[in-house]
Amino acid sequence: MRKMADPYVLAWISVFVTTLLALCGVVLKRRKVIGISSARTESVTSVSAVDGECRSADGCDTDVIIVGAGVAGSALAHTLGKDGRRVHVIERDLSEPDRIVGELLQPGGYLKLIELGLEDCVEEIDAQQVFGYALFKDGKRTRLSYPLENFHSDVSGRSFHNGRFIQRMREKAASLPNVRLEQGVVTSLLEEKGTIRGVQYKTKDGRELTAFAPLTIVCDGCFSNLRRSLCNPQVDVPSCFVGLVLENCHLPYANHGHVILADPSPILFYPISSTEIRCLVDVPGQKVPSIANGEMANYLKTVVAPQVPPEIYDSFVAAVDKGNIRTMPNRSMPASPYPTPGALLMGDAFNMRHPLTGGGMTVALSDIVVLRDLLKPLRDLNDAPTLCKYLESFYTLRKPVASTINTLAGALYKVFCASPDQARKEMRQACFDYLSLGGVFSTGPISLLSGLNPRPLSLVLHFFAVAIYGVGRLLLPFPSPKRIWIGARLISGASGIIFPIIKAEGVRQMFFPATVPAYYRRVPPAN
Repeated sequence: MRKMADPYVLAWISVFVTTLLALCGVVLKRRKVIGISSARTESVTSVSAVDGECRSADGCDTDVIIVGAGVAGSALAHTLGKDGRRVHVIERDLSEPDRIVGELLQPGGYLKLIELGLEDCVEEIDAQQVFGYALFKDGKRTRLSYPLENFHSDVSGRSFHNGRFIQRMREKAASLPNVRLEQGVVTSLLEEKGTIRGVQYKTKDGRELTAFAPLTIVCDGCFSNLRRSLCNPQVDVPSCFVGLVLENCHLPYANHGHVILADPSPILFYPISSTEIRCLVDVPGQKVPSIANGEMANYLKTVVAPQVPPEIYDSFVAAVDKGNIRTMPNRSMPASPYPTPGALLMGDAFNMRHPLTGGGMTVALSDIVVLRDLLKPLRDLNDAPTLCKYLESFYTLRKPVASTINTLAGALYKVFCASPDQARKEMRQACFDYLSLGGVFSTGPISLLSGLNPRPLSLVLHFFAVAIYGVGRLLLPFPSPKRIWIGARLISGASGIIFPIIKAEGVRQMFFPATVPAYYRRVPPAN
C-alpha cells in the first residue's frame, strides 16, 4: 500500500488538477450581485455632512470608526492607532465575552499576531501552546505535528479562553492615547450621496448619538446587523457545536488538539487553560437535542461518550453530569462585498467558515495585516470614492490566505462527517490513512491547516491526492466492476465537495489574483 505514496504521483496529480481548475474557470460564471438597493436600506440612514467633512459629535476629529471590539475590531484598533490614526471603537458590550469558539489560534495566526505587535496578548491568560493534532478513527490514532522546525521555539498554536484574549487586546488598544473605546449599540450607518459618513448609535445610558469619520470599518461579528448594507450575505448553518469543559483531565497527547472522526460528525478536544479541556461536539443540522428536558445529556452519554478516547471517558461523563452545556450554530459565509465609499467589512461580519479547523482568527489577523499595509502610505482618508477604489485591492490581496483556510474548513468538515454512502466512507478512510502516511502527506495538509502555507493550489493537489489514494486502495490488488464504480463516485464526490466552495470563493481571485485589475491598485496621490 505504501507504493501509493510514491512522491512522483503528486506530479501527475498536479497536471490533472490544473486541467480541472482551468476547465472550472471557463465554465463557472461570475456571481451576480442582486438586491443591493433593498438590502442597503435596512441599516443605512441618510445624513448631511458639515462642509463636506466628517467630524464626530463631541467635536473631536476621528480618522476611523470601528464597529465592534472582538478579535478583529480590537486588533485593528491597536494596529491603526499605532500607525497614528485617531480611532473610535464602539462595542456593544465591553465586559469579558464568554464564548465556546474562537479559542484556538493556529501558528499562522500567531505569526500575524507577532507582526501586529500583539503577541503579549496571549500572556498572563493561562494560554496553552499547541504543537499539532491527534486524529482518532475506529480505535486507531495518528499524530500530526505542525512543521515548526524553521521557526523560533516560541512559535506554535495557542489555545485559551476567548474572553480573556479579547480583554487583553482591548486593554492594549485602549492604552494608546489616540484610540477611544466606547460601549454602545450601533443602529445604522450614516450615508450621504452613496458614501458612508459615520454611524448612529445608542450609548450605555440610552442616549442616541452620531459619530463621523472618513472611514467606518464594521467588525460586529457573526450576528452582524449592518452587513446587509455592505455585502450580499449568503449564510449557511451546516451544524451546531455543543460545548463542554472537562476539568483536571489529561489528553492522550499533551499540547495537541484532538479530532475524533465520530458518527455522525467530528468531536474536538483541546486545552483552554492548564486545568481545563474544551470539548466541542458537532451536531449536524440546525436543531440540537433539548438541554432543558435532558435530551442533550442523554444524547451525549449514549451516542457521543462511547466514541471518545478511553483516557478521557470518565472526565467527559463527569462534565455532562455537571450540566454546564452550551450550544452555538456554526456559520459559513463567503466574502461577497459591495465596494462602498467610506466603509469596509472585516472579521466574521465579512467572511465566515466552519470552525472545525480553527482558522477564523488567522484569517481576521491576516486581513488586518493586508489592510494596514494598504492604509499605511495614506495620510488623508477624506476622498472616499478614491479610497474605495484603492481598497478594492484588499479583497484580492486577502484571497490566497483567506480562501485556502475557508476552502479547507468546508471541505474537511464534509469529508470528516460520517455517511451511509460507500464512496463517502472510502473518502473518509482514505483521508485518515493518507494523513497517517507521514512525510509530505501529513506535513503538507497540516501546514495548510495551520496557516503556515496558505496556498490554494497546494490545497487542491492534496485534496485530490487523497481522492486518488482512496481509488488506488479500492483497485488494488484486483479491481472489480463494483470497486471501479465506487472509485468513480469517490472522485465525483470529491469534486462535488471542493468545487462549489472554490466557486463561492472566486476561482480567478483564488488561483489567479494577478489577473484581477484591482491587484495593481496604486496609492492615490496626496491632495
